[in-house]
Amino acid sequence: MIFLDKINDFLNKKTDKQKLIVIYWPTASWKTGLSIEVAKYLNTEVIWADSRQIFKSLDIWTWKVTNDEMQWIKHHMVDIITPDIDYSVWEYKVAAEKIIEDIIKKWKIPILCWGTWLYIDSLIYDFDIPKIPADDNLRDSLDKERKEFWNQYIWDKLNKLDPNYAKELHPNNYRYVIRAIEVKTLTWKSKTEFRTEKSLKYDVLFLTPYDGDRVELYSKIDFRIKQMFDSWLEGEVKWLLNTYKKDDFWLKTIWYKEVIDYLEGNISLQECIELVQKNNRNYAKRQLTWFRKYEEDLEI
Repeated sequence: MIFLDKINDFLNKKTDKQKLIVIYWPTASWKTGLSIEVAKYLNTEVIWADSRQIFKSLDIWTWKVTNDEMQWIKHHMVDIITPDIDYSVWEYKVAAEKIIEDIIKKWKIPILCWGTWLYIDSLIYDFDIPKIPADDNLRDSLDKERKEFWNQYIWDKLNKLDPNYAKELHPNNYRYVIRAIEVKTLTWKSKTEFRTEKSLKYDVLFLTPYDGDRVELYSKIDFRIKQMFDSWLEGEVKWLLNTYKKDDFWLKTIWYKEVIDYLEGNISLQECIELVQKNNRNYAKRQLTWFRKYEEDLEI
């Protein structure tokens, strides 16, 4: 297994902190496979840190880990809520921290499989998530603008108010964008100002299967998207649209808009596939930028 020496060195290292492993780097980089390999080697459990895989029924689109892939490894924070439920970073943090504690009590090392950096941030660092009460009038006003002008419009508004935090968010993560505008408007502080100095709560081993070959990564992304469409993705989205409202919380999961545009006859299937591939590559580019920041901060 790759990283065997690194893992053994980590196991043998003396520390006062509890140990934890984070599998990171961008979409389509074989994070799932690596997390299962490491979990089997350590006889431990995997916690998913992915803001889309928490939703039931978003299976093909999120490339959700399957029962066959899980093998006998226990996976947490997958399929925990229905797509019409609003779920915050704070709620994820509370639930995932309890799971981490339970795994540690079994004398095992938890593995976090990284898909959403805000989720990982909330778990591995000591910083406050601002407990600013919601302003329903402001939220309703912003959401009305979003529905009329779409997600990029709201993100641009945040970017003018708080460019440092805006770059951490994808425009389609509109719930987090609206919350960031709300916090900035009510407190005149960026959400980044609520973070204390970065301090790792655990002794963390960061592992990545990504080798730096961006051309190969983009090729894998394009191939994966084609596989999704070949695996009845259209049927999954049709079922979701028949079961939930188009503006339910699940729509914040990025790239559904393109498929809906295709199903509504606004674009062709080929245009849809190419747009989804392009937007996935752009998302991976954002992930790469974010992860490099962590590597610089932590000297991984």
